[in-house]
Amino acid sequence: MTDHYSALGLDAGASLSDIKKAFRQKASQYHPDRNPSADAPARFRTAQEAYDVLSDADSRQAYDENRKRNLLDSPIDTAREIWQSYFSTITQSS
Repeated sequence: MTDHYSALGLDAGASLSDIKKAFRQKASQYHPDRNPSADAPARFRTAQEAYDVLSDADSRQAYDENRKRNLLDSPIDTAREIWQSYFSTITQSS
């Protein structure tokens, strides 16, 4: 499962305006028409999916509840996914 907050470079307490701003920045950075990188389309889609979920109040609430449930059900696996996502973000932005 992709962490939509980290896909946009946000924390879980981000406001709707923060989400919109982060999406615009990521979309501009990774739009395939502006970025010739091979991974740009995939990263653009990831940002779009994150925005679609986080910008809708009902979808965001369901997503947040699912994140909490996953953390409680399998904390080791969840921690591993969080760290892998974090390190892949760092290595990709370098």
